[in-house]
Amino acid sequence: MEFFKIKKDIPFMSYGRLTTSISLITFLLAIFFLFSRGLNLSVEFTGGTLMEVQYSSAANIDQIRSDLDKMGMDQATVQVYGSSKNIMLRLPNKTGTNSSTVSNNVFEHLKIDAPDVQLKSVEYIGPQVGRDLINNGLMAIAFVCIGIMLYLALRFEWRFAVSAIVANMHDVVIILGCFAAFQWEFSLTVLAAILAVLGYSVNESVVVFDRIRENFRTIRGGTVPQIINNAITATMSRTIITHGCTEMMVLSMLFFGGPSLHYFALALTIGILFGIYSSVLVASPIVMWLGVSRENLLKPAKRKDEAVV
Repeated sequence: MEFFKIKKDIPFMSYGRLTTSISLITFLLAIFFLFSRGLNLSVEFTGGTLMEVQYSSAANIDQIRSDLDKMGMDQATVQVYGSSKNIMLRLPNKTGTNSSTVSNNVFEHLKIDAPDVQLKSVEYIGPQVGRDLINNGLMAIAFVCIGIMLYLALRFEWRFAVSAIVANMHDVVIILGCFAAFQWEFSLTVLAAILAVLGYSVNESVVVFDRIRENFRTIRGGTVPQIINNAITATMSRTIITHGCTEMMVLSMLFFGGPSLHYFALALTIGILFGIYSSVLVASPIVMWLGVSRENLLKPAKRKDEAVV
């Protein structure tokens, strides 16, 4: 389905040096913020206390957050758990106070506004668990990247695999750099969003790469930049429709999903925008510069031996 059809190919590859330079600058800035400021890790990674409380009626989330802020726990996370009556609290560690004291103080403070509140469960997360989660998250990202690279190398050719991984890691590092620069909370939901962005971004790359391969079969006499420009231009309508619909859904979560989904949706928003950019304006120029040609993608035709009379 196409909402519009562009008759003349847009010369994307003529701007390849400019677009990749912009990406390189953004990438280096993200690296700088990651090393200078670091990530603002959530309770799952740094350790803390998880509390599940139950109210007799729908809980007032804003009031709970206000109470925690008054206690000096502005970094605490409040989430609806199962139903509007069940609330999950993630409380950071406080210097000089053990976890049991923190949970007791919070529960007693909540009972002031809601005497019927019940404490369902309390879990204490140590720093070792946080380190394990960080290591497992990094391993998950590494395995996803390796899987994507193998898939593209088998389906297309190694040049496409290298360019796709460069573009995908570009997206991941920029998301992490934004969270480090603005000190947004980095939680397990944000990590899940990054893994989703990796799969989402590679899907766009595969669509463009598949059209490039098809153009090498059908367009005779065209140069490599012309073939890539035609592939990107031909898929633009699909890109706008697909990513536009996805972005509307993600933005609805960002603006109306509440604090629980805010950073998850924010990571997806950044990832989708840069994913489109990197798939079209980073991965494709890298494929061209790596020297892709018709011979790399098309198997040479076998010559039949002439019958001997």
